[in-house]
Amino acid sequence: MALATTTHTAQQVISALNLTPHPEKGYYIETFRDPNTTPEGRAPSTYIYYLLEGESGVSHWHRVLDAVEVWHYYAGAPLQLSLAWDDGTAVRDLVLGPDIWTDQRPQIVIERGEWQHALSLGDWTLVGCSVAPGFEFGGFEMAEPGWEPKGLVAGKDDNGKGEEKMKN
Repeated sequence: MALATTTHTAQQVISALNLTPHPEKGYYIETFRDPNTTPEGRAPSTYIYYLLEGESGVSHWHRVLDAVEVWHYYAGAPLQLSLAWDDGTAVRDLVLGPDIWTDQRPQIVIERGEWQHALSLGDWTLVGCSVAPGFEFGGFEMAEPGWEPKGLVAGKDDNGKGEEKMKN
């Protein structure tokens, strides 16, 4: 039975892939670090598995300051990724998942320095993250608890019409 359509629990997947707790929430394991380092001694790319349980809520707002991330959907429920620049532009909510016919995407690119947080839209979601140049915790920034980006969020007014509302 394919993992994407399985009834396995998050704990079974965590155990099978030997995942450990991640600082932003959820569980991860680095699966690849390119051994051909740059002149600065940095790996050109890294890959991880990342699992987020729906019951754990939204991951912490965070960003990678010095690398681009590509998130790949693997199994479980779709995952909502919220992306922001904290400069007054709209917070973008994208859905990482297998159903391209309902605006889900199997891969989402997160630019260098772009704020992000994730929410599993079900019991759990398993994704992969490719980072280039390779991920280093020195380039990782986690927002203070309760922090939210300044920007526009899509909302609905009392008439059900879409509008943009300023946030913070």
